[in-house]
Amino acid sequence: MGNPQIVTLHDAAQGSRARVLVSQGFNCFEFETLVAGRKVRPLWAAEGHETGTHRPSGGGIPILFPFPCRIRGTELLWQGRAYPLEEGDGRGNAIHGFVYNRPWRVVAQSERQVTGEFQASVDDPSLLARWPSDFRITATYRLEGSSLVGSYELHNPGDEVLPFGFGTHPYFRIPPTAEGVADDCRLVVPVRRSWELENLTPTGRLLDLPEASRFQAGLPFSEAKFDNVFTGLVSHDGQIRAIVEDVRGGVRVVQQFGEAFRECVVYTPGSRDSVCIEPLTCVPDAFRLEPQGIDAGLRTLDPGQSQTLEVWITAEPLT
Repeated sequence: MGNPQIVTLHDAAQGSRARVLVSQGFNCFEFETLVAGRKVRPLWAAEGHETGTHRPSGGGIPILFPFPCRIRGTELLWQGRAYPLEEGDGRGNAIHGFVYNRPWRVVAQSERQVTGEFQASVDDPSLLARWPSDFRITATYRLEGSSLVGSYELHNPGDEVLPFGFGTHPYFRIPPTAEGVADDCRLVVPVRRSWELENLTPTGRLLDLPEASRFQAGLPFSEAKFDNVFTGLVSHDGQIRAIVEDVRGGVRVVQQFGEAFRECVVYTPGSRDSVCIEPLTCVPDAFRLEPQGIDAGLRTLDPGQSQTLEVWITAEPLT
């Protein structure tokens, strides 16, 4: 991929730092901060991720747009037309959209904040034949105290209706402190139901979650073996909080997002030193489910319309 383009953010007063791999998906692959004088590293990425030679969706915060997770097969059917997609999951399915593995452009930058942009017609015009409309995503990462804030503006600059889904795919380090122990960590995921999966894509059938109370109270990481799509998210004051508790390290990492995110994938990679808690605006493969009369959260933007979403990742004392 040539020389990787990396932007480093600093907040000297808080002792925070973040790094963003602009040239591969505008992926914020590193975030560290201090909590009560203790270093906390909430995000996981493989050593050398910044070289751009690792799997683009394999660490940090991959950005999933204009569709999150999988679309069954390698074709999008929309309003009577077929759009060709790429197989990307080793199972014959398209996966994660178009922006997580392509170079972005930096459009604004300061010491604590950076804004990047990707537009299909500007950055990869071949995508115009592979999606019903041109699309633009503008992402801003900023350091705010012990928080990393991601703000994502989704915009339709085209002449046709833009169907879309959006999600982020953060890898959380287990444990997030040097003092912590993985088996002492707990996951809090405020969910009540799950989607039945077949070949890792939803069938459209919703399932009750018998252990929903345990998910909401906190599961030991040793019991977390998932690649599931959950729904029925529980919010408080319009916000949903998914948490990694580092009991021995004495900190928690909180991922907070609004009710526009109605699904959440929880995925535990085989390496067992991280967990993905992925807020999504729609069910994976919503484009297939919605025509069947299933409320899958598929959204559209008319020409000129935009929507902005935020996700906060905060490290705080475990009290």
